[in-house]
Amino acid sequence: MIDITLQNFETDLIQASMQQPVLLDIWAPWCGPCRTLGPILEKLEVDYGGRFKLAKLNSDEQPEIAGQLSQAFGVRSIPFCVLFDKGQPVDGFVGALPEAQVRAFLDRHVPTAEAMQADAETAAAEALAAGGDTDAALARLQQAVAIDPANDDARYDYVKLLLERGQVAAARAAFEPVAAKAALDARFDAVGRWLEACEAAPKARSADALTAAIAANKRDFDARFELAQTHFAAGRFTQAMDELLEIVMRDKGWRDELARKTYVAILQLMTKPLAKAAPEAKGALEVTGKAAAAPVDPVVDQYRRKLSMALF
Repeated sequence: MIDITLQNFETDLIQASMQQPVLLDIWAPWCGPCRTLGPILEKLEVDYGGRFKLAKLNSDEQPEIAGQLSQAFGVRSIPFCVLFDKGQPVDGFVGALPEAQVRAFLDRHVPTAEAMQADAETAAAEALAAGGDTDAALARLQQAVAIDPANDDARYDYVKLLLERGQVAAARAAFEPVAAKAALDARFDAVGRWLEACEAAPKARSADALTAAIAANKRDFDARFELAQTHFAAGRFTQAMDELLEIVMRDKGWRDELARKTYVAILQLMTKPLAKAAPEAKGALEVTGKAAAAPVDPVVDQYRRKLSMALF
């Protein structure tokens, strides 16, 4: 538990909620219901074993923060609790609720113990992969998916690393439970298309045969896409995009925009995840955190521009 002031609001509430949900309890010493709710919240912070952090704000001592949050939620009484997650206030409740109702509120928002363990395994895998130990990273990701099959971050990283290592059959097995999500999740669409390319590559014509077919007919898009798929399967992403771009420039709608969609999938695979914003001193209160910025990759930027020019 931590006391929130104007000085630590950004670091200990907004930025802390980027790592785990933070429940802010707005109270006052003279408030009887606040004295009833406080011990319940403190007990639950222990019971939940780090799945959320409890923060307290004395509304008499910090009227600026209390007033802004009360106005934002249209609440004029205390105790008033606001849950922050990923830098944003996402939900709240008013009054000294009984423990069972507070648990129900928390369970709608805080991660399960399995999800937290899977996240820890995924973070460890990222560190291992960055250090070149992909065997250990793969084992960690496999464990993360086993612990929490619904953890999309862990599953995406697992399928992607399997494909990077050429373990196509294992990647297919790991991908199947989330295949239906590809229509709505760009990450799963990307690994799904990479998986299809890897499965198609062994049946493709030779590079010489495909190059000859393209030289004989620049609009032999089937041959050009087949060549792009062989590059894609082998992880030669820029070569694959070069072939796909030739199709897009000549026929944007070919096979329901298959070339464009595959090109975008490769860009997704090459794009690094968003970096979390570092805490920054502020002179005035901001309820929401700073937006994260994606690391700049000059190759990705170059190929984004190429596609934009071909389309528009």
